[in-house]
Amino acid sequence: MFAAVTSVALVGVEPRPVRVEVHVAGSTPQFGLVGLPDTAVREARERVRSAVNAAGFPFPNRRITVNLAPAEIPKGGSAYDLPIALGVLSAAGLIRPAATEVVALGELALDGAVRSARGGLAAGIVAAAAGLPCLLPPGSASEASLVGGIDLRPVRSLPHAVAVALGEAEPAAAAGAPPADPEPIGDLSAVRGQRAARRALEIAAAGGHHLLLSGPPGSGKTMLARCLPGLLPPLDRAASLEVAAAWAAAGRRRGDPARPPFRSPHHTATPAAVVGGGSGVPVPGELTLAHRGVLFLDEFGEFPPRLLDALRQPLEEGVAHVARKGISVRFPCAAQVVAATNPCPCGYRGDRRTACRCTPRALDRYRARLSGPLLDRLDIRVAVPRLTADELAGPPGEPAGPVWRRVAAAREVQAARGVLNRDLDRGRLDAMGWGPGAERRLREAVERVALTARGWDRVRRVARTIADLAGSEAVGEAHVAEALALRGEW
Repeated sequence: MFAAVTSVALVGVEPRPVRVEVHVAGSTPQFGLVGLPDTAVREARERVRSAVNAAGFPFPNRRITVNLAPAEIPKGGSAYDLPIALGVLSAAGLIRPAATEVVALGELALDGAVRSARGGLAAGIVAAAAGLPCLLPPGSASEASLVGGIDLRPVRSLPHAVAVALGEAEPAAAAGAPPADPEPIGDLSAVRGQRAARRALEIAAAGGHHLLLSGPPGSGKTMLARCLPGLLPPLDRAASLEVAAAWAAAGRRRGDPARPPFRSPHHTATPAAVVGGGSGVPVPGELTLAHRGVLFLDEFGEFPPRLLDALRQPLEEGVAHVARKGISVRFPCAAQVVAATNPCPCGYRGDRRTACRCTPRALDRYRARLSGPLLDRLDIRVAVPRLTADELAGPPGEPAGPVWRRVAAAREVQAARGVLNRDLDRGRLDAMGWGPGAERRLREAVERVALTARGWDRVRRVARTIADLAGSEAVGEAHVAEALALRGEW
């Protein structure tokens, strides 16, 4: 006899429906599982056998074949236990076939209890697309509820799942959300001085531009970077679901779904941890966890050059391509990168109080860690000098509220264009209003500072953002001049 239950697999962060097909026949006891399962999936045979017996059902003493289709997608984790058990019971004629007309996901304990497993949000998305009820453990149901408009049925055990699927019992209550990862947000009003850096932060927030902050230790680079998420508009429902899907694929959960995420990996992180990957099925990295938000790279010059160069393509395209074991996945990573670095190994090059102790060779080696192509992708590069005594003792800076409103107004202008300024292509930039002085200043910059073709477009995008903040339809010479000044050396 044959039965099939719908479950889900993640390809990158994209949910794919998986058809859990079960065939029971023959007289030789055997339990085969095919369809690119990993070790955790293969071990489902023992969990399912014990859970079925504990639930009071006689386990079929026959040949059982389970196929996870489509077979070319790798399957990982313990989430297939529940759909496999439902398929075995239905194919063996122990429950009615109607119990398999669901999307199911969950790990089975040996006593038949259903435990939380990764993929609750993905299961909700697949259930919404298929128009099927969704059977999940209570701990995963709160995650799936973000989808909305689905028949969500939390279940506590295998017998309860059978009864709920057949409409013979009420679903359990969804469990409370697990603790979310902390996302520290800075207070812009606490930043003293640093007028140029605050202006750069506002422009970066308004246009989604990548930002490099360079200065001596203790000058406020980290504090400024942590203020950026508080200047960004809240995520709409579609963007919130994108971010939640990315975090769910990594086995994480966020707090406020409308707040743009903020991630800050340590400089000892591996390329797989930042860009994505892993030894088995690829999982998202910090760059994808920062999707629609901010990725803060503190001590930028201390990151391995191999990792920094791996960021070049994702920063340009907003997508990271990762290939592992015959499967290639795309991780969304439209994140805004903010990098902070000391200007030299000792940290005091150009400081007005402490003399730099670095040798020319050490300085060259340190600066060589940041390749030219990578720096060319950082739209704004601004110095963050040591604060004076008057600045430290002076009044607090402008609060975040007025800055947030200016950023929101500029973002509304860009929303009417359908794209953030950082993503404007050359054709749309050419079609925009450019004053004669603006074009002349750009042409001079190509000769004076060896502006690259990529830099030409990035300066124009920043200038367009400055014009949006000023409420100007055309980009003027002053806007281009400020954009060029913000693209200074680090």
